[in-house]
Amino acid sequence: MKLRDFPEDEKPRERLLNIGAESLSNHELLAILLRTGTKKESVLQLSNRLIQTFDGLRLLKEASVEELSSISGIGRAKAVQILAALELGRRIHKLVYEERHVIRFPEDAANVLMEDMRFLSQEHFVCLYLNTKNQVIHKRTVFIGSLNSSIVHPREVFKEALKRSAASFICVHNHPSGDPAPSREDIDVTRRLGECGQLLGIELLDHIVIGDQKFVSLKEKGYL
Repeated sequence: MKLRDFPEDEKPRERLLNIGAESLSNHELLAILLRTGTKKESVLQLSNRLIQTFDGLRLLKEASVEELSSISGIGRAKAVQILAALELGRRIHKLVYEERHVIRFPEDAANVLMEDMRFLSQEHFVCLYLNTKNQVIHKRTVFIGSLNSSIVHPREVFKEALKRSAASFICVHNHPSGDPAPSREDIDVTRRLGECGQLLGIELLDHIVIGDQKFVSLKEKGYL
């Protein structure tokens, strides 16, 4: 059944106009992007199959042009449209940092990075640099890979802090397993950076370990 044969109130564009974009399903929004289906299936069927192929938006957001265009009904032009829309979404999400989040509690820091970090397949060690009002003035990924106190060097952390004239900073890293329980290396890195911060007068306020919708504050655990 072609999309033109659908009742008007069931077509994605019309539904968006009538009830708003937030009310549409993922495959309906994707159907609006794709615009057309194939001779064998409507654009709604095509978009639904595409989402099922990538197990939802979680994997679709990481897909390449080659992976998308290898799917029947998705040529390079449609693949590029999808990737462009996903990249716009990422950039819009990152605009939040320009509003300068204020970090008052551990959950504030966790909330800034939870959605970006909880699905990462490798450990990412990120520093949030703060001004005297505890506002985030800069975010930097310092290291990617298994955490180790000899690899996460204070030089890289504090070089950026000095460059940004940061008053303090917060470290955040993820556990791909989804379990945020701190390891011995997490604790060692925290203590080492805390000691260096005391010497330089740039305080390490906390080290947050992010899991899947969960986090642990090493300061609250007494390691800082």
